[in-house]
Amino acid sequence: MNTGGAAEYWLTRWLIQRSLAALYLVAFVVALNQFRPLLGERGLLPTPLFLSRVSFWNAPGLFQLYYSDRAAAVLAWIGALLSLGAVSGLSEMYGTPVSAAVWALLWLLYISFVNVGQTFYSFGWESLLLETGFLAIFLGARHTAPPTVVIWLMRWVLFRLMFGAGLIKIRGDSCWRDLTCLAYHYETQPIPNALSWYFYRLPMWIHKVGVLFNHFVELVVPFGYLTPIPMVRYAAGALTIVFQGMLILSGNLSWLNYLTIVLALACFDDALLSHILPLKAALVAPRSPVHDVTLVGLALGVAALSIRPVVNMLSEQQLMNASFEPFHLVNTYGAFGSVSRERDEVVIEGTSDSTIGPATQWREYQFRAKPGDPNRRPVLVSPYHLRLDWLMWFAALSPQYAEPWLPRLAAKLLAGDAATLSLLASNPFPGDPPRQVRARMYRYRYTTAEEHRRTGAWWSRALVAEYLPPLSLSDSAFVGALERQGWETPALPKR
Repeated sequence: MNTGGAAEYWLTRWLIQRSLAALYLVAFVVALNQFRPLLGERGLLPTPLFLSRVSFWNAPGLFQLYYSDRAAAVLAWIGALLSLGAVSGLSEMYGTPVSAAVWALLWLLYISFVNVGQTFYSFGWESLLLETGFLAIFLGARHTAPPTVVIWLMRWVLFRLMFGAGLIKIRGDSCWRDLTCLAYHYETQPIPNALSWYFYRLPMWIHKVGVLFNHFVELVVPFGYLTPIPMVRYAAGALTIVFQGMLILSGNLSWLNYLTIVLALACFDDALLSHILPLKAALVAPRSPVHDVTLVGLALGVAALSIRPVVNMLSEQQLMNASFEPFHLVNTYGAFGSVSRERDEVVIEGTSDSTIGPATQWREYQFRAKPGDPNRRPVLVSPYHLRLDWLMWFAALSPQYAEPWLPRLAAKLLAGDAATLSLLASNPFPGDPPRQVRARMYRYRYTTAEEHRRTGAWWSRALVAEYLPPLSLSDSAFVGALERQGWETPALPKR
């Protein structure tokens, strides 16, 4: 048996593998539910159209070999089933080669979705899941000595993630330096949850303490991940988990915070975890020479690929959430370098009237999580990722984020497309689809405590401007603009 401390991370590996597999499962379920209406053959940003314009090396993945909506669904189902196998530990029953193959397939399947996902898969946590998932290929099975080098490489990912986030803030918005960002963030963040309203109501001095704690955890604590001193590393990991837990309570950031917690588990070893988990480490055999040689190559490869992310972190023109190669193996991260002071929302409405007039009745489409109806209680959806809701938040920041998918969304709603409507909370036109659709910009603010007690409303809103004029599938200019983009316009519904 391999002794001399080789198994000091058995429990660490057990926790990381199962929690990471659970997040892979979430990601593949998201693909099952959302990929077809967003990126399918007739989606808002069709994958076949995208693949016709990019080379394999710009977007490597299985869909470069063949794409259909059915194939995408099959791959998502395979990913979900493999994730379940990894969560249960079934993938480890047949040794390290099988375990490595399962994790490699998870990575290959998911990068295939990410690399054709365009703006709907452009979030930093996609690269983070791929980078972490790639390292998991080399962790080995339960009866193999855990590779310490992979644990350290995961700490390196965590360092770049947290320190990069801290640097982008301190270099960015002035509110991070005058400690006022949290006075805005809870109201203007992408997808607030039910507790965000209460966090926003905290006194200013607590917001300022929160910003100081943020700077401490992101700019100082990360150096503790890389120390060989166990107690310092434990403290760094614990502080990171507490910090991420607070972020989970105060907003919906998909699986970013959960995956950060998974990486923080690499700060702990069996000497600590054996006192916490009701689980006994299994006896382990030495790793094979092939496994050890592969680990050396992995470490050297990560070191080489880390040069550009490190240079980026040290640069005054630091990029946020960027990949420097198409396989997303070593990336640069960051979040909320700027914080909006006011919240605008794009609200989509439809009408059954063929002619617009003063008496026209408009009905509003409600999304699953983004603010719409001011009386609707914000929801907790993380770690699930509602991609369209997130892109609607970006669309409110600038119209350039809404091109070309928002006019296409309007066309899908005009056609009453069932797949697209499945992305929304409800369909205000359960019979015939609307004849015209428009989008308007509203300024949202949280209600005061008194307003909330009196009306039950969570938000107050005021109209700012028209965002999209009334659109119709009988409008040749609108349809022509869509077709010139190479997009297949939905057929005019029969009435």
